[in-house]
Amino acid sequence: MDIIIYFVDFFIHLDKYVPVIIQSFGIWAYVLVFLAIFCETGLVVTPILPGDSLLFALGSFAAIGALNIEVLLILLCIAAIAGDTVNYAIGHFIGPKVFHFEDSRFFKKKYLERTHQFYEKHGGKTIIIARFMPIIRTFAPFVAGIGAMSYSHFILYNIVGGIAWVCLFLLGGYFFGNIPVVKNNFTLVIIAIVILSVTPGFIEYWRQKRKSTKV
Repeated sequence: MDIIIYFVDFFIHLDKYVPVIIQSFGIWAYVLVFLAIFCETGLVVTPILPGDSLLFALGSFAAIGALNIEVLLILLCIAAIAGDTVNYAIGHFIGPKVFHFEDSRFFKKKYLERTHQFYEKHGGKTIIIARFMPIIRTFAPFVAGIGAMSYSHFILYNIVGGIAWVCLFLLGGYFFGNIPVVKNNFTLVIIAIVILSVTPGFIEYWRQKRKSTKV
């Protein structure tokens, strides 16, 4: 329980913890944020890692010179694209039998099924759309690897979606994160980013649930 409380505190107070990471680890901070973005997109057992909010926070600290924005853009685009590629490969290796896995602390079958439904509606564009939707973002390349998409199609969507996602939130933080009204209400901005990110997924889930109840 204490771990969950600490994680939530870290998640909504990135403005407090990111400077500590930068000061404590120096250049190795780039490695840590690379791994965070890579794991958030590349491993189905870590969908709750911060993604959108972390990118925004990193951009805001790059704007004051604590980090190099060019290095972050290149490094995190690579992390996002590589993460999805690994996730696709894992899905391809495991195959459809994953739908029979039981729920565990780190794996929720409902997320997998919800992403599969999302694929049925949006097709290949799911890889790009899902980049901006937490949890679905993590499961989309995994489902693609199971058999929803060939790798030749997947890699194009992966590159476009990964670059668009990283650039939008990283540059958003870089250009707007230090505006006084944003800086003074950073926690509220992070919460707003999270809410806006998950809203499309909840709306889609609600629509699917309504359809199933009508049948």
